[in-house]
Amino acid sequence: MAFAGSGAVAAATVARPGKRPPEPEPELEEPSLLGAPAPSGRLGSDPGLSDSDSEESVFSGLEDSGSDSTEDATASEEEGAGTSEQRSRMDRSPGQQARTPCSRTEVANVQGENEYAEDSSDEEDIRNTVGNVPLEWYDDFPHVGYDLDGRRIYKPLRTRDELDQFLDKMDDPDYWRTVRDRMTGHSMRLTDEQVALVQRLQRGQFGDVSFDPYEPAVDFFSGDLMIHPVTNRPADKRSFIPSLVEKEKVSRMVHAIKMGWIQPRRPRDQSPNFYDLWAQEDPNAVLGRHKMHVPAPKLALPGHSESYNPPPEYLPSEEERLAWEQQEPEERKLNFLPRRFPSLRAVPAYGRFIQERFERCLDLYLCPRQRKMRVNVDPEDLIPKLPRPRDLQPFPTCQALVYRGHNDLVRCLSVSPDGQWLASGSDDGSVRLWEVATARCMRTVPVDGVVKSVAWNPHPTICLVAVAVEDTVLLLNPALGDRLVVGSTDQLLSAFTPPPEPTSQPAHWLEASQEERQGGLRLRIHHGKPVAQVAWHGRGDYLAVVLATPGHTQVLIHQLSRRRSQSPFRRSHGQVQRVAFHPTRPFLLVASQRCVRLYHLLRQELTKKLMPNCKWVSSLAVHPAGDNIICGSYDSKLVWFDMDLSTKPYRVLRHHKKALRAVAFHPRYPLFASGSDDGSVIVCHGMVYNDLLQNPLLVPVKVLKGHALTRDLGVLDVAFHPTQPWVFSSGADGTLRLFT
Repeated sequence: MAFAGSGAVAAATVARPGKRPPEPEPELEEPSLLGAPAPSGRLGSDPGLSDSDSEESVFSGLEDSGSDSTEDATASEEEGAGTSEQRSRMDRSPGQQARTPCSRTEVANVQGENEYAEDSSDEEDIRNTVGNVPLEWYDDFPHVGYDLDGRRIYKPLRTRDELDQFLDKMDDPDYWRTVRDRMTGHSMRLTDEQVALVQRLQRGQFGDVSFDPYEPAVDFFSGDLMIHPVTNRPADKRSFIPSLVEKEKVSRMVHAIKMGWIQPRRPRDQSPNFYDLWAQEDPNAVLGRHKMHVPAPKLALPGHSESYNPPPEYLPSEEERLAWEQQEPEERKLNFLPRRFPSLRAVPAYGRFIQERFERCLDLYLCPRQRKMRVNVDPEDLIPKLPRPRDLQPFPTCQALVYRGHNDLVRCLSVSPDGQWLASGSDDGSVRLWEVATARCMRTVPVDGVVKSVAWNPHPTICLVAVAVEDTVLLLNPALGDRLVVGSTDQLLSAFTPPPEPTSQPAHWLEASQEERQGGLRLRIHHGKPVAQVAWHGRGDYLAVVLATPGHTQVLIHQLSRRRSQSPFRRSHGQVQRVAFHPTRPFLLVASQRCVRLYHLLRQELTKKLMPNCKWVSSLAVHPAGDNIICGSYDSKLVWFDMDLSTKPYRVLRHHKKALRAVAFHPRYPLFASGSDDGSVIVCHGMVYNDLLQNPLLVPVKVLKGHALTRDLGVLDVAFHPTQPWVFSSGADGTLRLFT
């Protein structure tokens, strides 16, 4: 329903004398909120109306819009509202009507018209007169202040959502220069001068355009000697009258000197000081106070042999006397022979007295003496405080299962992403697929060659195993587990369409024959050179291959979906031992004999070069977070790198007695393991903290043994279960073992 008198408001715009008449606004119908009479008439009504009625009407539209209390208004009030509003509008003067702010005019604003184009402060003065009162005081009220006539300035209705604001932003070319006035709640359009002022202030310039910050400075004082003084101020009285405060200070000091509280400085004694080198160790002496002074060694006190009347057992016999005379002076126990005299008066003068005194002086003067700083340290304190292994559980502690079936040493193993299946490759020319929980061999795939590396695709929706045999990489579909995954893998491989023009590649992709497909083989990738290792990318589409020949084509990267091969390097940096993809970023880690290089695959550049300080790197593993890596070497070292910290090793562990063959990180738990030719697997706790200031915590927790040494070889490969704290190991004794 339209509120009463809406046409009268539009028609009652009367121009003041001497002012330009405002343009007539179109007549708008403003719907009342929830059926209640519109409060606009109440705002323009007689100020004698009660404030409670005015507040009730405003709050009913602003805050309690969802309540039903406004719908219970009586019909008599609705009828009376229209007549009273018309009456009050007719009674008001034209000038008063022109100045009256309307509380709901924001709803009826015409968007296409610029409301400030023909506006002046005299025609409609809606300035807020609350002064310096904080506007937060009006947060709980429907109005934001008062105009010059003492009427309330009501907050505009904020019924516009973000979509309306976005449409305004797109349609209104001046939206960027429109700001909201906090004093009145209205939107204001900044003029060009105001926009220029804001831009100058944002650039750190002065607000006034005409101000020149670099104008020449006026030198008010010159270096020339002037006739007249700069100031002609008369001298102070205190400059020629004795100070009473200073007089009191001087009298106090004189009294202190008389009483002996202040000692006058004595003249220094210019005579040189001589120190007694052989003074007693008196702590008050100068040498006693000297920190690094070493006291002279004391002479041994005389014993029975020095007595003028020694006991008979101290007197030498004739043979002892002859033997003493034949000895060298340095070899004699005593530098004199004991003698007996009847009385002390009969003792002659000591013949070597002056010589011994002189030797003693030389000893004291020339003997180099040094103070040894001994630190009383408890040996237990030198051992680093490491947490107890029981506090670092879970980790594998005992052997649970042994997988038997291979006839020769098992060089490699790999676990499926779900942890249900295990693939192993051996020198007996076969790849075996095991069920982890039961140690049952599910399938045996003969490959007619030594299996150097096995890698299960890490993607959970792809069931593929890459096997490195001689110069070929075989892609097997083991057909284990979910049939949907097995079928989707075959569909993925069969969806490839060869390009019309085959490009030259460093490797040849060949489809398997029908007989080979029944055995599980799907693709062959021929390289012409022996393959040493295969490694999958985390997303399962890329495969890195290491070839055991020198040259820049040692590392190849294959893309499974396009069946494309490429050599990422132009030149060689030594014999490549291992490669690994970074788990989260486009990096490739390449380990040669003496260093580990980190390459950025997108930028195609070398990012870092890590120096393990080992003779020959044998294995490589990357932490699941990607910031730490470990390297094993043939000189029985395990090197931990913190790549954010340094290119030098953070920690070097020497727990194994023989060469390390394999290292591995656990995908979920803070564990890493190493397998060595001494037949043991050492499991360590390696906690990496999110706090960059806290170093990783490396604690060896368990030594797992079980493999028998064969041909001086022990554990050849190590892998963790993807979800459980279990570790698998393959050994030269032809078995695989599970430690849980």
